[in-house]
Amino acid sequence: MANNFNSQYPSIEDLRAKAKKRIPDFAFEYLDGGCNEDVNLNINTSDIRKIQLEPRYLQNYKEADTTTKLFGKEYSAPFGISPVGLQGLMWPNSPEILAKAAFEHNIPFILSTVTTMSIERASELTQGNAWFQLYNPVEDEVRNDILKRAEVAECPVLVLLCDVPTFGYRPRDIRNGLALPPKMSAKNIFQVLGKPSWALNTLKHGVPTFETLKPYTPEGLNLKQLGKFMDKTFSGKLNAEKIKPIRDKWKGKLVLKGVSAPRDVEDAIKMGFDGVILSNHGGRQLDAAQSTISTLPNIANRYGDKIEIMMDSGLRSGPDIARTMAAGAKFTFMGRSFMYGTAALGNKGGDHTITMLRTQFKQVMDQLCCEKVEELPNHFILN
Repeated sequence: MANNFNSQYPSIEDLRAKAKKRIPDFAFEYLDGGCNEDVNLNINTSDIRKIQLEPRYLQNYKEADTTTKLFGKEYSAPFGISPVGLQGLMWPNSPEILAKAAFEHNIPFILSTVTTMSIERASELTQGNAWFQLYNPVEDEVRNDILKRAEVAECPVLVLLCDVPTFGYRPRDIRNGLALPPKMSAKNIFQVLGKPSWALNTLKHGVPTFETLKPYTPEGLNLKQLGKFMDKTFSGKLNAEKIKPIRDKWKGKLVLKGVSAPRDVEDAIKMGFDGVILSNHGGRQLDAAQSTISTLPNIANRYGDKIEIMMDSGLRSGPDIARTMAAGAKFTFMGRSFMYGTAALGNKGGDHTITMLRTQFKQVMDQLCCEKVEELPNHFILN
Protein backbone atom coordinates (compact mmCIF):
# COMPACT_ATOMS: atom_id res chain seq x y z
CA MET A 1 0.00 0.00 0.00
CA ALA A 2 1.10 3.56 -0.70
CA ASN A 3 2.33 6.04 1.91
CA ASN A 4 -1.08 7.75 1.92
CA PHE A 5 -2.56 4.76 3.80
CA ASN A 6 -2.88 5.28 7.57
CA SER A 7 -2.66 1.90 9.29
CA GLN A 8 -4.59 3.19 12.33
CA TYR A 9 -7.75 3.26 10.22
CA PRO A 10 -7.85 0.05 8.12
CA SER A 11 -11.65 0.01 7.70
CA ILE A 12 -14.56 2.34 7.00
CA GLU A 13 -15.87 1.58 10.49
CA ASP A 14 -12.58 2.88 11.96
CA LEU A 15 -12.96 6.07 9.92
CA ARG A 16 -16.57 6.43 11.01
CA ALA A 17 -15.61 6.16 14.69
CA LYS A 18 -12.88 8.79 14.26
CA ALA A 19 -15.22 11.08 12.31
CA LYS A 20 -17.77 10.92 15.10
CA LYS A 21 -15.14 12.25 17.52
CA ARG A 22 -13.98 15.04 15.21
CA ILE A 23 -17.17 16.74 14.01
CA PRO A 24 -20.23 18.19 15.82
CA ASP A 25 -23.07 15.79 16.52
CA PHE A 26 -25.49 17.62 14.20
CA ALA A 27 -23.03 17.25 11.27
CA PHE A 28 -22.29 13.61 12.05
CA GLU A 29 -25.95 12.71 12.39
CA TYR A 30 -26.76 14.44 9.10
CA LEU A 31 -24.09 12.30 7.42
CA ASP A 32 -24.69 9.04 9.27
CA GLY A 33 -28.45 8.80 9.57
CA GLY A 34 -31.25 7.50 7.38
CA CYS A 35 -34.94 8.33 7.44
CA ASN A 36 -37.60 7.32 9.96
CA GLU A 37 -36.33 4.22 11.84
CA ASP A 38 -33.23 3.51 9.65
CA VAL A 39 -34.63 0.19 8.42
CA ASN A 40 -33.67 0.80 4.79
CA LEU A 41 -30.29 2.21 5.81
CA ASN A 42 -29.39 -0.97 7.68
CA ILE A 43 -30.69 -3.57 5.21
CA ASN A 44 -28.75 -1.95 2.37
CA THR A 45 -25.50 -3.19 3.88
CA SER A 46 -26.75 -6.36 5.56
CA ASP A 47 -28.29 -7.64 2.31
CA ILE A 48 -25.08 -6.98 0.37
CA ARG A 49 -23.22 -9.07 2.93
CA LYS A 50 -25.50 -12.06 2.42
CA ILE A 51 -23.87 -12.56 -0.98
CA GLN A 52 -21.26 -15.31 -1.08
CA LEU A 53 -18.43 -15.69 -3.58
CA GLU A 54 -16.69 -18.87 -4.70
CA PRO A 55 -12.90 -18.99 -5.23
CA ARG A 56 -11.29 -21.02 -8.04
CA TYR A 57 -8.00 -22.05 -6.50
CA LEU A 58 -6.70 -24.55 -9.07
CA GLN A 59 -7.04 -22.55 -12.28
CA ASN A 60 -4.16 -20.75 -13.99
CA TYR A 61 -3.98 -17.37 -12.32
CA LYS A 62 -1.55 -14.46 -12.53
CA GLU A 63 -2.73 -11.34 -10.69
CA ALA A 64 -5.88 -9.30 -10.25
CA ASP A 65 -6.34 -6.25 -12.46
CA THR A 66 -8.77 -3.76 -10.90
CA THR A 67 -9.06 -1.45 -13.93
CA THR A 68 -12.56 -1.04 -15.31
CA LYS A 69 -13.96 0.56 -18.46
CA LEU A 70 -17.08 2.70 -18.19
CA PHE A 71 -18.49 4.92 -20.95
CA GLY A 72 -15.31 4.44 -22.96
CA LYS A 73 -12.95 5.57 -20.17
CA GLU A 74 -10.67 3.25 -18.21
CA TYR A 75 -10.74 3.79 -14.45
CA SER A 76 -8.28 2.36 -11.93
CA ALA A 77 -10.99 0.58 -9.93
CA PRO A 78 -14.73 -0.12 -10.26
CA PHE A 79 -15.85 2.39 -7.65
CA GLY A 80 -16.37 6.14 -7.51
CA ILE A 81 -17.53 8.91 -5.19
CA SER A 82 -21.29 9.47 -5.01
CA PRO A 83 -22.82 12.95 -4.98
CA VAL A 84 -23.36 14.20 -1.42
CA GLY A 85 -25.14 17.41 -0.45
CA LEU A 86 -23.74 19.92 2.04
CA GLN A 87 -20.32 18.25 2.14
CA GLY A 88 -18.66 21.34 3.58
CA LEU A 89 -20.94 21.14 6.61
CA MET A 90 -19.60 17.71 7.50
CA TRP A 91 -15.96 18.61 6.91
CA PRO A 92 -14.77 21.98 5.61
CA ASN A 93 -13.48 21.88 2.01
CA SER A 94 -14.31 18.17 1.74
CA PRO A 95 -15.61 18.28 -1.87
CA GLU A 96 -12.28 19.73 -3.01
CA ILE A 97 -10.37 17.10 -1.01
CA LEU A 98 -12.37 14.30 -2.61
CA ALA A 99 -12.33 15.71 -6.14
CA LYS A 100 -8.53 16.01 -6.03
CA ALA A 101 -8.11 12.50 -4.65
CA ALA A 102 -10.49 11.02 -7.22
CA PHE A 103 -8.58 12.63 -10.06
CA GLU A 104 -5.19 11.52 -8.72
CA HIS A 105 -6.43 7.94 -8.28
CA ASN A 106 -8.36 7.93 -11.58
CA ILE A 107 -11.83 7.16 -10.24
CA PRO A 108 -15.07 9.09 -10.93
CA PHE A 109 -16.18 11.95 -8.70
CA ILE A 110 -19.84 13.08 -8.92
CA LEU A 111 -20.62 16.63 -7.84
CA SER A 112 -24.05 17.30 -6.32
CA THR A 113 -26.07 20.38 -7.27
CA VAL A 114 -26.51 21.10 -3.57
CA THR A 115 -22.99 20.59 -2.30
CA THR A 116 -20.50 23.28 -1.36
CA MET A 117 -18.31 23.44 -4.48
CA SER A 118 -19.15 24.84 -7.90
CA ILE A 119 -19.23 22.99 -11.21
CA GLU A 120 -16.38 25.17 -12.43
CA ARG A 121 -14.13 24.41 -9.45
CA ALA A 122 -14.82 20.68 -9.73
CA SER A 123 -13.85 20.79 -13.40
CA GLU A 124 -10.67 22.70 -12.58
CA LEU A 125 -9.60 20.18 -9.94
CA THR A 126 -10.33 17.14 -12.12
CA GLN A 127 -9.29 18.59 -15.50
CA GLY A 128 -12.82 18.21 -16.85
CA ASN A 129 -13.38 14.68 -15.52
CA ALA A 130 -15.96 15.40 -12.79
CA TRP A 131 -19.48 14.08 -13.32
CA PHE A 132 -22.38 16.35 -12.35
CA GLN A 133 -25.63 15.38 -10.63
CA LEU A 134 -28.58 17.62 -11.47
CA TYR A 135 -31.48 18.36 -9.16
CA ASN A 136 -34.09 19.30 -11.73
CA PRO A 137 -34.89 23.06 -11.57
CA VAL A 138 -38.49 24.19 -11.83
CA GLU A 139 -37.61 26.94 -14.33
CA ASP A 140 -36.35 25.97 -17.79
CA GLU A 141 -34.04 28.99 -17.87
CA VAL A 142 -32.17 27.89 -14.74
CA ARG A 143 -32.00 24.30 -16.01
CA ASN A 144 -30.59 25.35 -19.35
CA ASP A 145 -27.99 27.61 -17.78
CA ILE A 146 -26.77 24.86 -15.44
CA LEU A 147 -26.56 22.43 -18.37
CA LYS A 148 -24.55 24.98 -20.35
CA ARG A 149 -22.16 25.48 -17.43
CA ALA A 150 -21.70 21.70 -17.12
CA GLU A 151 -21.00 21.50 -20.86
CA VAL A 152 -18.45 24.32 -20.73
CA ALA A 153 -16.86 22.59 -17.71
CA GLU A 154 -16.49 19.48 -19.92
CA CYS A 155 -18.41 17.20 -17.55
CA PRO A 156 -18.42 13.85 -19.36
CA VAL A 157 -21.50 12.48 -17.56
CA LEU A 158 -24.69 14.14 -16.36
CA VAL A 159 -26.57 12.31 -13.60
CA LEU A 160 -30.28 13.04 -13.14
CA LEU A 161 -31.62 12.40 -9.65
CA CYS A 162 -35.11 10.90 -9.51
CA ASP A 163 -35.57 9.61 -5.94
CA VAL A 164 -36.29 12.89 -4.15
CA PRO A 165 -39.88 13.80 -5.05
CA THR A 166 -40.12 15.02 -1.44
CA PHE A 167 -37.68 15.59 1.43
CA GLY A 168 -36.98 12.51 3.53
CA TYR A 169 -38.35 12.45 7.08
CA ARG A 170 -35.16 12.37 9.16
CA PRO A 171 -35.76 12.60 12.92
CA ARG A 172 -32.15 13.47 13.81
CA ASP A 173 -32.01 16.38 11.39
CA ILE A 174 -35.37 17.66 12.60
CA ARG A 175 -34.17 17.63 16.21
CA ASN A 176 -30.90 19.30 15.19
CA GLY A 177 -32.58 22.00 13.11
CA LEU A 178 -31.00 20.79 9.86
CA ALA A 179 -34.27 20.28 8.02
CA LEU A 180 -34.98 23.17 5.65
CA PRO A 181 -35.03 25.88 6.82
CA PRO A 182 -31.97 25.17 9.00
CA LYS A 183 -31.23 26.87 12.29
CA MET A 184 -28.28 27.06 14.68
CA SER A 185 -29.46 26.41 18.23
CA ALA A 186 -27.57 26.98 21.47
CA LYS A 187 -27.14 23.20 21.66
CA ASN A 188 -25.51 23.11 18.23
CA ILE A 189 -23.24 26.04 19.08
CA PHE A 190 -22.10 24.18 22.20
CA GLN A 191 -21.30 21.14 20.02
CA VAL A 192 -19.16 23.30 17.72
CA LEU A 193 -17.14 24.62 20.65
CA GLY A 194 -16.34 21.03 21.61
CA LYS A 195 -14.85 20.26 18.16
CA PRO A 196 -12.02 22.82 17.78
CA SER A 197 -10.46 21.26 14.67
CA TRP A 198 -13.77 21.38 12.79
CA ALA A 199 -14.46 24.90 14.04
CA LEU A 200 -11.03 26.25 13.05
CA ASN A 201 -11.23 24.67 9.60
CA THR A 202 -14.70 26.12 9.12
CA LEU A 203 -13.36 29.57 10.03
CA LYS A 204 -10.53 29.08 7.54
CA HIS A 205 -12.75 28.02 4.63
CA GLY A 206 -15.85 30.03 5.52
CA VAL A 207 -19.45 29.07 6.16
CA PRO A 208 -20.45 26.46 3.54
CA THR A 209 -22.85 27.64 0.82
CA PHE A 210 -24.43 26.14 -2.31
CA GLU A 211 -21.67 27.31 -4.66
CA THR A 212 -23.18 26.06 -7.93
CA LEU A 213 -26.47 27.81 -7.16
CA LYS A 214 -25.05 31.25 -6.28
CA PRO A 215 -25.93 32.82 -9.67
CA TYR A 216 -29.60 31.95 -9.13
CA THR A 217 -29.90 32.87 -5.44
CA PRO A 218 -31.05 36.40 -4.50
CA GLU A 219 -28.54 38.23 -2.30
CA GLY A 220 -29.16 38.85 1.36
CA LEU A 221 -31.40 35.86 2.09
CA ASN A 222 -31.43 34.69 5.67
CA LEU A 223 -31.42 30.94 6.35
CA LYS A 224 -35.20 30.68 6.49
CA GLN A 225 -35.59 32.54 3.19
CA LEU A 226 -32.87 30.41 1.59
CA GLY A 227 -34.72 27.23 2.58
CA LYS A 228 -37.93 28.49 1.02
CA PHE A 229 -36.07 29.58 -2.13
CA MET A 230 -34.49 26.13 -2.54
CA ASP A 231 -37.84 24.39 -2.07
CA LYS A 232 -39.45 26.67 -4.67
CA THR A 233 -36.63 26.57 -7.24
CA PHE A 234 -35.89 22.85 -7.42
CA SER A 235 -38.23 19.92 -7.91
CA GLY A 236 -37.11 16.34 -7.48
CA LYS A 237 -39.98 15.08 -9.59
CA LEU A 238 -39.01 13.68 -13.00
CA ASN A 239 -41.09 12.33 -15.87
CA ALA A 240 -40.71 11.81 -19.62
CA GLU A 241 -41.79 15.38 -20.36
CA LYS A 242 -39.12 16.86 -18.10
CA ILE A 243 -36.39 14.45 -19.20
CA LYS A 244 -36.79 14.89 -22.96
CA PRO A 245 -35.41 18.47 -23.22
CA ILE A 246 -32.46 17.47 -21.02
CA ARG A 247 -31.69 14.46 -23.23
CA ASP A 248 -32.03 16.67 -26.33
CA LYS A 249 -29.66 19.35 -25.01
CA TRP A 250 -27.08 17.15 -23.28
CA LYS A 251 -24.52 15.72 -25.73
CA GLY A 252 -22.57 13.67 -23.18
CA LYS A 253 -23.54 10.50 -21.35
CA LEU A 254 -26.77 10.67 -19.37
CA VAL A 255 -27.36 8.59 -16.24
CA LEU A 256 -30.48 8.18 -14.09
CA LYS A 257 -29.82 7.80 -10.36
CA GLY A 258 -32.30 6.54 -7.80
CA VAL A 259 -34.16 3.76 -9.60
CA SER A 260 -34.57 0.26 -8.19
CA ALA A 261 -37.55 -1.25 -10.03
CA PRO A 262 -37.15 -3.10 -13.36
CA ARG A 263 -39.93 -1.04 -14.96
CA ASP A 264 -38.05 2.18 -14.17
CA VAL A 265 -34.91 0.79 -15.81
CA GLU A 266 -36.96 -0.20 -18.85
CA ASP A 267 -38.40 3.31 -19.06
CA ALA A 268 -34.90 4.79 -18.71
CA ILE A 269 -33.76 2.78 -21.74
CA LYS A 270 -36.73 4.05 -23.77
CA MET A 271 -35.96 7.65 -22.75
CA GLY A 272 -32.39 7.43 -24.04
CA PHE A 273 -30.36 7.13 -20.85
CA ASP A 274 -26.89 5.61 -21.17
CA GLY A 275 -26.79 4.26 -17.63
CA VAL A 276 -28.65 3.88 -14.35
CA ILE A 277 -27.40 3.96 -10.78
CA LEU A 278 -29.56 1.64 -8.69
CA SER A 279 -29.92 3.59 -5.47
CA ASN A 280 -32.30 4.42 -2.65
CA HIS A 281 -30.39 7.52 -1.57
CA GLY A 282 -28.51 5.57 1.06
CA GLY A 283 -31.69 4.84 3.01
CA ARG A 284 -32.43 8.55 3.44
CA GLN A 285 -35.74 8.81 1.55
CA LEU A 286 -38.04 5.77 1.93
CA ASP A 287 -37.67 3.54 4.96
CA ALA A 288 -40.06 0.94 3.50
CA ALA A 289 -37.99 0.46 0.33
CA GLN A 290 -36.09 -2.65 -0.80
CA SER A 291 -32.35 -2.79 -0.38
CA THR A 292 -30.48 -1.79 -3.53
CA ILE A 293 -28.80 -5.18 -3.91
CA SER A 294 -32.09 -7.11 -3.80
CA THR A 295 -33.11 -6.05 -7.32
CA LEU A 296 -29.64 -5.86 -8.89
CA PRO A 297 -29.20 -9.46 -10.19
CA ASN A 298 -32.59 -9.48 -11.93
CA ILE A 299 -32.07 -6.02 -13.47
CA ALA A 300 -28.52 -6.84 -14.58
CA ASN A 301 -29.67 -10.07 -16.23
CA ARG A 302 -32.57 -8.39 -18.04
CA TYR A 303 -31.02 -5.09 -19.06
CA GLY A 304 -27.24 -5.31 -18.66
CA ASP A 305 -26.69 -5.57 -22.42
CA LYS A 306 -28.88 -2.51 -23.11
CA ILE A 307 -27.71 0.02 -20.53
CA GLU A 308 -24.86 0.41 -18.02
CA ILE A 309 -26.04 -0.87 -14.61
CA MET A 310 -24.32 0.76 -11.61
CA MET A 311 -25.18 0.78 -7.90
CA ASP A 312 -24.74 2.75 -4.71
CA SER A 313 -26.27 2.68 -1.19
CA GLY A 314 -24.92 0.37 1.50
CA LEU A 315 -21.37 -0.37 0.30
CA ARG A 316 -18.78 0.00 3.05
CA SER A 317 -15.77 -2.11 2.03
CA GLY A 318 -13.77 -3.76 -0.73
CA PRO A 319 -15.61 -7.05 -0.20
CA ASP A 320 -18.91 -5.15 -0.55
CA ILE A 321 -17.70 -3.79 -3.91
CA ALA A 322 -16.71 -7.29 -5.03
CA ARG A 323 -20.07 -8.75 -3.95
CA THR A 324 -21.96 -6.04 -5.82
CA MET A 325 -19.89 -6.47 -8.98
CA ALA A 326 -20.38 -10.23 -8.81
CA ALA A 327 -24.15 -9.69 -8.51
CA GLY A 328 -24.13 -7.87 -11.85
CA ALA A 329 -23.16 -4.21 -11.38
CA LYS A 330 -20.86 -2.65 -13.97
CA PHE A 331 -19.65 -0.07 -11.45
CA THR A 332 -20.28 1.03 -7.85
CA PHE A 333 -20.41 4.33 -5.96
CA MET A 334 -20.13 5.29 -2.29
CA GLY A 335 -20.98 8.52 -0.48
CA ARG A 336 -20.84 8.13 3.31
CA SER A 337 -17.66 6.03 3.19
CA PHE A 338 -15.66 8.85 1.63
CA MET A 339 -17.18 11.49 3.90
CA TYR A 340 -16.17 9.44 6.94
CA GLY A 341 -12.65 9.48 5.50
CA THR A 342 -12.43 13.25 5.11
CA ALA A 343 -14.13 13.92 8.45
CA ALA A 344 -11.65 11.56 10.15
CA LEU A 345 -8.42 12.52 8.36
CA GLY A 346 -9.03 15.90 6.75
CA ASN A 347 -6.89 16.60 3.69
CA LYS A 348 -5.52 13.03 3.71
CA GLY A 349 -8.93 11.38 3.98
CA GLY A 350 -9.64 11.03 0.28
CA ASP A 351 -6.29 9.45 -0.55
CA HIS A 352 -6.50 7.10 2.41
CA THR A 353 -10.05 5.92 1.73
CA ILE A 354 -9.47 5.25 -1.96
CA THR A 355 -6.20 3.43 -1.27
CA MET A 356 -7.82 1.33 1.46
CA LEU A 357 -10.86 0.34 -0.59
CA ARG A 358 -8.80 -0.54 -3.65
CA THR A 359 -6.45 -2.64 -1.50
CA GLN A 360 -9.38 -4.48 0.10
CA PHE A 361 -11.04 -5.03 -3.27
CA LYS A 362 -7.87 -6.36 -4.91
CA GLN A 363 -7.29 -8.75 -2.00
CA VAL A 364 -10.75 -10.27 -2.60
CA MET A 365 -10.04 -10.65 -6.33
CA ASP A 366 -6.67 -12.26 -5.61
CA GLN A 367 -8.25 -14.61 -3.08
CA LEU A 368 -10.91 -15.63 -5.59
CA CYS A 369 -8.22 -16.10 -8.26
CA CYS A 370 -10.14 -13.63 -10.42
CA GLU A 371 -7.93 -11.75 -12.88
CA LYS A 372 -10.48 -9.33 -14.41
CA VAL A 373 -13.25 -7.29 -12.78
CA GLU A 374 -15.71 -8.37 -15.46
CA GLU A 375 -15.12 -12.01 -14.44
CA LEU A 376 -16.45 -11.51 -10.89
CA PRO A 377 -19.97 -12.76 -11.81
CA ASN A 378 -18.32 -16.16 -12.46
CA HIS A 379 -17.72 -16.35 -8.69
CA PHE A 380 -21.28 -15.45 -7.64
CA ILE A 381 -22.98 -18.21 -5.62
CA LEU A 382 -26.71 -18.52 -6.26
CA ASN A 383 -28.65 -19.15 -3.05
